[in-house]
Amino acid sequence: MLIISHSSLAANLAKDIFILAGQSNMAGRGGIHGGKWDGNVPTECKPNPSILRLSAQLSWEAAHEPLHADIDVGKACGVGPGMAFANELLSRANSSSPRIGVVGLVPCAVGGTKISQWVKGSRLYGELVKRAKVSVSDGGVIRAILWYQGESDTVRKVDAKAYKGKMERLIMDLRTDLNIPSLLIIQVGLASGEGKLVGTVRKAQQEIKFGNVKLVDAKGLRLESDHLHLTSISEAHLGINLAHAYLSV
Repeated sequence: MLIISHSSLAANLAKDIFILAGQSNMAGRGGIHGGKWDGNVPTECKPNPSILRLSAQLSWEAAHEPLHADIDVGKACGVGPGMAFANELLSRANSSSPRIGVVGLVPCAVGGTKISQWVKGSRLYGELVKRAKVSVSDGGVIRAILWYQGESDTVRKVDAKAYKGKMERLIMDLRTDLNIPSLLIIQVGLASGEGKLVGTVRKAQQEIKFGNVKLVDAKGLRLESDHLHLTSISEAHLGINLAHAYLSV
């Protein structure tokens, strides 16, 4: 069993680091009923001693659901895709991708946020960049940003139409400020939205043709009764699909 401490991590662990960013379906609302999490964790999302998370206090600790509990504060957080993603990476690494060692997850997602709230100069952008830089300060490599956002941009036509340009700008700014020019970005194609312009934002996501930008589609995954958030099982399936997308690069 791995004993977690900041000093031992700095000395002994080489981490493959993944940034989790976007809004509520990345933060995790699986299993939220009546404003509370039901506590049920799918097998695919169980803790693993080789999966760590960067806490709000910027220290590494054992990862477990809900990953975003101290990041997306003031809201009920449940199951997201991060733990299933990391577990699938580790299970596949045993045979096909031995480069994966300890997985370091960096939760940054905040529910109900438009892409305009993530532009360079915003609080959310600054927090993401700060947390990403801290995550590699004691060793490790940022392998990818997993991005699931856009539901809040489906309400107003002006937001939906501007999505492609804003996302492209965000990708360029993050690659520049993290000094990783070809940083892999894996977007999640929307499964739902707060408004009626889901198709417009999905089209914008699909039209981004930058190198090293991939799209994993969540359309068709089962939603909670609010018709907006993925169920716990859907989040687990999404995490597995994100892992497969990463490993196929």
